[in-house]
Amino acid sequence: MTLEQNDRLILITNDDGLYASGLRTLIEVMEEFGKVVLVSTQESMSAMSMALTVKTPLRVKLLEETDRRRVYACNGTPTDSIKLAVNQLLERKPDWVVSGINHGANASVSVLYSGTMAAAIEGCLYGIDSVGFSLSDFSRTPDFSVCRKYIRIVMLKLTEMKLPAGICLNVNIPSVPESEIKGVLVCRQSKGNWKEEFEKRKDPMGRTYYWLTGVFQNQEPEANDTDEWALANNYVSIVPVSVDMTAHSYINTLKEHFSL
Repeated sequence: MTLEQNDRLILITNDDGLYASGLRTLIEVMEEFGKVVLVSTQESMSAMSMALTVKTPLRVKLLEETDRRRVYACNGTPTDSIKLAVNQLLERKPDWVVSGINHGANASVSVLYSGTMAAAIEGCLYGIDSVGFSLSDFSRTPDFSVCRKYIRIVMLKLTEMKLPAGICLNVNIPSVPESEIKGVLVCRQSKGNWKEEFEKRKDPMGRTYYWLTGVFQNQEPEANDTDEWALANNYVSIVPVSVDMTAHSYINTLKEHFSL
């Protein structure tokens, strides 16, 4: 490591749990850039968005500590992990917050539900350059090795630049061999929605329960400047995500209706 790399402190979390394959891949790559501190839950926290633990105590356990890595298990959500690390576990504010690698894409409106991206957004709220990485693969045995090259590309760029306040990066990587990836596209979030369906089932005791399923509906499949188009055409998508959810384009119109 260079002196700069030795000084760099990187906070990592995810929403797939402490033993997820994507997390292991991310840690291995990020150790090339600095000292890694991992705070993650032992179980999956997918689709938790920015949920916080407020009804039960947060507990954390140090599992591993070396010169290059510190690993904590936490019983909270991805957002809890970032808050707890920044406020209690770290000796100083980290240089980067890096979340992932999520098992499945977080493109389009999925960013609203994603625990992976919630952690990146939380880091961004602390004024830390933050990135969420996801692999667009929902199979049982995803190959995260294709992500290594593109994680390095993104993080090397962040060694040269500083993200604006209130903005983090949402990076989605297509699930194809590296030789088939055409490049990287900076793009916008696609317009779309999930068509939810609930399967009605019976448990062994004969009691009714419901299991959420759904299909994503892309509302603009032909638009070639979106994350969904990029992934469908074998590009890595990078979307700048803002914590400001104000619909700025509608403010003046809305004022006309409330000009009392």
